[in-house]
Amino acid sequence: MSDPRRTERWAGVTALTFAAAGLAAILRSPAVLLVGALAAAVAGYADATDAPDPSLTVERTLSETDPDPGEDVAVTVTVTNDGGFLPDVRVVDGVPEALEVVDGSPRAASALRAGRTLSFTYTVEATRGRHDFDPLTVYSRNLPGSLERERAVGPETRLECVPSLTTIDAPPLRAQTLRRVGRVTTSTPGSGVEFHAVRDYRPGDPLSRVDWRRLARTGDLSTVQFSEERAASVVLVVDAREDAYTTDEEGVAALEHGIRGAGDVAAALLSAGDQVGLAAYGPTWTWLPPGSGRDHRLRLADRLALDDAFPPTGHGRATPDVLAFRRLRKNVPSDAQVVFATPLLDATSAFTARRLESYGHPVTVLSPDVTGRDTVGGRVAAVERRTRIRELRGAGVRVVDWDPADPLAVALTRAARGWSR
Repeated sequence: MSDPRRTERWAGVTALTFAAAGLAAILRSPAVLLVGALAAAVAGYADATDAPDPSLTVERTLSETDPDPGEDVAVTVTVTNDGGFLPDVRVVDGVPEALEVVDGSPRAASALRAGRTLSFTYTVEATRGRHDFDPLTVYSRNLPGSLERERAVGPETRLECVPSLTTIDAPPLRAQTLRRVGRVTTSTPGSGVEFHAVRDYRPGDPLSRVDWRRLARTGDLSTVQFSEERAASVVLVVDAREDAYTTDEEGVAALEHGIRGAGDVAAALLSAGDQVGLAAYGPTWTWLPPGSGRDHRLRLADRLALDDAFPPTGHGRATPDVLAFRRLRKNVPSDAQVVFATPLLDATSAFTARRLESYGHPVTVLSPDVTGRDTVGGRVAAVERRTRIRELRGAGVRVVDWDPADPLAVALTRAARGWSR
């Protein structure tokens, strides 16, 4: 509990007291002196009582503790007075910074007798991430309202919003694959369904591979080979640097689009039997090695939604770019390709994609476009971004230029038309 402080509500009365006293001495006027006396009496009344030290019990309940993104969550706060009479108590709830109040108010005020309660409800819109409510801030004033005390009180309350991974058509993968059966067609002959070549029959070849039509036509015994299909190992790298918190015209940060896109790609790859990992490119490091299966899918979804590497707000997110790249270079497996989710708003992001490609990791850049067109700065940023995309494609790096207003599957299909490999 803080020491009492003045609210300046009665500051004018105090000034009037001194002014009236001085004027009465100059004019020798009993009427003016009487006004001064009355003002002094009022000022004395204002300071006659101290601001009370309240004893409160606070309860905070949420209609949903694990809502879906965009879902409305009702927050109900109940304040119970466990002490004496409180003539003027004002409360402000500690709404997390990333949550927007869409209905009602997190503020309330009332007089509270002993044992009475003050209850109010407001509604917030859920967004991805882990959101901890701050304590309730209570301002307790004396009856004249001249003095007040401030304190923080309230239970710990947490809201966690984990978006579900939505399976889309998997993006075309690069040629690098693992040596286990999967869905990516390679140039290596083996088990598969796509024709590769015909060679002379060798003892031990399966009869199902014998080209019976050719045998009947020419009498030559030959074996049909198919292109081997293997699984891919993919690491999703999400740009979580300060530039990734640039918002689009709807106020949604590029990071949120990148996380959504990365989650959709992960769901598609995991459903197809590929191995998927996750890394953050930013100040806070997180690493989930490539894996597969239901448990791995749940872990990946939780990391994308709740990990400290992807906070909902990005104040002070600066980090040495060299350190961020070293982390990636050290942890990404040599046989893995990379899907890099970045808005491409600076030269460093494009340089990172090229360096990963040069180190033998086939890179596909998934780039949500959050540049505006309504301002000169926005138009300049859009031109610079298009230049980076053109340079990356010229260097052999695949780029998915994605307008977040469109489904990701549409952007993937459009980009795949221009991919030659």
